[in-house]
Amino acid sequence: MSKIGIMGGTFDPIHIGHLIAAETAREQCGLHEVWFIPSYGPPLKTNEPGVSGLRRYEMVCEAVRSNPAFRVLDLELQRGGISYSYDTILELQKRNPKDSFSYIIGSDRINDLPAWYEIEQLAAKVSFIGLERPGTPIQLMTLPNYLQERVTLIPMPGIAISSTMIRNRLQGGMSAQYLVPDPVNSYIRRYKLYES
Repeated sequence: MSKIGIMGGTFDPIHIGHLIAAETAREQCGLHEVWFIPSYGPPLKTNEPGVSGLRRYEMVCEAVRSNPAFRVLDLELQRGGISYSYDTILELQKRNPKDSFSYIIGSDRINDLPAWYEIEQLAAKVSFIGLERPGTPIQLMTLPNYLQERVTLIPMPGIAISSTMIRNRLQGGMSAQYLVPDPVNSYIRRYKLYES
């Protein structure tokens, strides 16, 4: 049995904060691999991704290529519609019945867990690795008991980077260098992504 961490999100674009979070969770929780799953349509965000699913998928592939413990799956992009974690886990467990799965999520997402689609059924199938970010306290004791016992909290280095900030920089004619991995920066420049 392999212990697999799941990193979901739009990755619009993927940045070094995502990679640091994945590697921190992998090391501290003894995960064998971390699978990145770009979403087609995120359920708790109202804005559409800035670039196509194919572009986002290819950027994640570029970002993780050098780490043998990281993989990218396009199953949510192939499925289309709203990307519910519960549907994704059902499919992953069908494909990989011997593996165990943990969602790697930031402190803001931990506090949102009760609003997730089919959360009770999802929590029965997976655990959650909560990354404690400075400035965003996790209200673990306010969560229902069935969630509290499924969450492992680990400290996350303070990285004040977001995909929104990177998109805004690029739209303003500034660089994303050092905020995204070099292959992702080259990809963004090659295809002139996020330019206004």
